[in-house]
Amino acid sequence: MAVLVVLVILFFYAMACLHVLREYERAVVFRLGRVQTPDKGPGLIWIWWPIDKMVRVSLQIDTWDVPPQDIITRDNISVKVNAVLLYRVLSAQKAVVELRNYRFAIEQVSATTLRSVLGEVELDDLLAQREKLNARLQTIIDEQTEPWGIKVSQVQVKQVDLPQDMQRVIARQAEAERERRAKIINADGEFQASARLAEAARILAQEPITITLRYLQTLSELGLEKNTTIIFPIPIELLTILARAAEDSTTRSANAPPTTPTSATPTPPAPKT
Repeated sequence: MAVLVVLVILFFYAMACLHVLREYERAVVFRLGRVQTPDKGPGLIWIWWPIDKMVRVSLQIDTWDVPPQDIITRDNISVKVNAVLLYRVLSAQKAVVELRNYRFAIEQVSATTLRSVLGEVELDDLLAQREKLNARLQTIIDEQTEPWGIKVSQVQVKQVDLPQDMQRVIARQAEAERERRAKIINADGEFQASARLAEAARILAQEPITITLRYLQTLSELGLEKNTTIIFPIPIELLTILARAAEDSTTRSANAPPTTPTSATPTPPAPKT
C-alpha cells in the first residue's frame, strides 16, 4: 500500500510538472523568483512545482481596436479618430519582466501617439494622406515598444468623424471644385473650337472656291433628309464672286474701242438733155 500511495503521489506530481505548449506559445519560468533563460516551448516541458512558476505568452499577432480619440488638428478643427493596431510579442521574457501588463501599456501608448501625431497635421492632410500618417504612427509606436520585446507591424486609421458644419463646408468646397473643373473644360473646348474655326477661315480666305464646294456639299446633305421644305442659303462669298465677275465683264465692255458707222456716198444726179 505504501508503494502504491507513493506511485499515485508521484503520478499526480508529474502531471503537475508536465505542461504542453502549442507552437505559438512560450513559457517564462520563474524559479524561486528568478527568471530562467531561455524561454521554454513549444511542446512538452517540465517545471519543478512548486518552486517553479510559469507564465504563458502567445506569439501570435494580436489586434487591438483603438477607441475614438478627440483630436484637435493643426487648423483648430475638432474630430474623432479611431484606429486599429496589429502587434506581436517577439521576446516573451521581456514582455513579462519589463511590463506588468504589456497589453494595457500598448493600448495607452497607441492612444497617446495617435492624438499627438494627428494633432500636428491639418484636416486636409488627415483626409488625403492616410498612408503617410499610418507609416509615421507605426514607426513611432514601434520605437517605443521595441525595448519591451513587442513588434508593432501595422497601424491603420479607420475612421475620421467630422462635425456636421464641417461636413457641409467640405461638401460646398467639393461642389465648387467640380464647378471650377467644368468651367475649365468648357473654356478649353471653346478655345479649341475657335482655333479650328480660325484655321478654317484662313483656308477659305486663301481659296475662295472652297466655300462653293462646301455649299454644294451642304446641298447634297440636305437632299438626303426627308424634309418638306428646304431652304437654300446663298453664301456671301458666292455673291461676292458673282459680283466680281459682273464687275469684270462691265470693265471689259467699257474698255472696248468704239465702232464708227459707215456713211453712204450720195449718187450724183444724171445730167438733163
